[in-house]
Amino acid sequence: MYVFLIIPLCVLLLWLYVKWTGMKNYWTKLGVPQGQVHPIFGSMTFLQKRNPHVWLTELYQKFKPAPYVGIWVFWRRGLVVNCPELSRQILVKDADVFRNRNLASGKSDPMGALNLFTVDDPLWSSLRRRLTLVFTGSKLRGWTPLYQSKVSDLVYRINSDCEKGIKINLRSLFADFSTDIIGESSFGVQCQATRNNTGPLREMTKEFEKYSTWRGLAWSSIFFLPEVVDIFRFSFWPKHTVHYFRKVFKMMVEERGGYEREMDGKRDLLDALLKMKQDAKKDNQDMDLDILLSNAMIFLQGGYDTSSTSLLYAAYELAHHPEIQQTLYEELKQAKEALGSKEFDAESLATLPYLDAVIKETLRKYPIMGWLDRLALKDYKVNDQLTIPANTVVYVNAVGIQRDSKYFPEPEVFRPERFLPENAQSIVPYSYMPFGEGPRMCIGKRIGQNTVRYGLAAVILNFELLPLPEYPKPNDVPVEKKGLFYMPGIPLSVEFKRRK
Repeated sequence: MYVFLIIPLCVLLLWLYVKWTGMKNYWTKLGVPQGQVHPIFGSMTFLQKRNPHVWLTELYQKFKPAPYVGIWVFWRRGLVVNCPELSRQILVKDADVFRNRNLASGKSDPMGALNLFTVDDPLWSSLRRRLTLVFTGSKLRGWTPLYQSKVSDLVYRINSDCEKGIKINLRSLFADFSTDIIGESSFGVQCQATRNNTGPLREMTKEFEKYSTWRGLAWSSIFFLPEVVDIFRFSFWPKHTVHYFRKVFKMMVEERGGYEREMDGKRDLLDALLKMKQDAKKDNQDMDLDILLSNAMIFLQGGYDTSSTSLLYAAYELAHHPEIQQTLYEELKQAKEALGSKEFDAESLATLPYLDAVIKETLRKYPIMGWLDRLALKDYKVNDQLTIPANTVVYVNAVGIQRDSKYFPEPEVFRPERFLPENAQSIVPYSYMPFGEGPRMCIGKRIGQNTVRYGLAAVILNFELLPLPEYPKPNDVPVEKKGLFYMPGIPLSVEFKRRK
């Protein structure tokens, strides 16, 4: 009887050995550098042990100056691109070949599968075209009073917490602020998290910040092995937050007059989502409610998380670089004096070169998502030496490129001067890609830039930031291991000293 068990097991082990042998020699035979390969996990043995940004940076440095490195994303061929020119070729020039991403959720998780971040063409193109209306220049200018109100709340909150002797958690502070911005600008919901750390949308974003082992496995599968998502019924977001958001979304729609009230799609994100459903109905099509909910949730997470993390790292670096902080303060002070009784608006903040440089340097050193994944839809000639087969996943190694001393000397040093106008010509095209490039670049780039500009300007104008001795220096801050984005692995804080 045991023979009937042993024979299949031996066949399986033999198959695994043959498969592994082919994998570990595949890229080498093509003349492409390749690291060690695990028979099951391929090159992905780092998952849940190290952040992908750390792994990509190490991979870049190990095989430098190779323009690309062969990997195995479990049992799928992968190519990590470490070259700005090849990045442009893949993301822009030949974008039609790389329309889709490798990450995806499954049928068991429609909320995670149907949003602009994860969905493939042709639905992606339709969603992108319709939702772009939300982020026009005129729309962003209309949000000026909202930004001005929220930066007042931000200053009030910092003063209040300091008076109470509260050691301010930077991530929590800026997450409260950015959640309010997204909540009110995208959904028209009155939010007060900046003042008191509470509110229905903030309760959701707090849950987004928790990375348990199970959620880490879920995200690792969605981003790198979507084929198993349905097997284990993984979900992009914790299921209880999805149930909660359904209730909140229903309440927001009812306040707008329901699904039948005619929308022009131009007011905000919620308006655009409702109009999409109405347009589909006019064309005798049924747009699933989950498409609306999924895109509302991804804008909430993507908008609040990226902006709050950028503000966190900017504030932390400035606390450890008083000379940079002083230069920024002088620029903001002069600009504010020139405005007289007026408050900053998006246009006046966008004209400040040193503020812009500080933010760009923060995003260079701390790219929130430091890789850009694309899936080859057909066989693709990378260059005269290499052609990759269809279904090869390609990762543009943005974090590796942005930390290469060839493009940014002393990359571990926080140096905003790199991005001042007089130095702009020295930046190699496609060596700096914090928002991605090409058709699938970040749709919320402008609202994210505005959020960080307003928030950072308000903080530096009103407070001097000082380092606290019990916290590590910026280059020693650990990175979150279970999550996939570039987030600090520990709470961070600085001293806020009120300016006279």
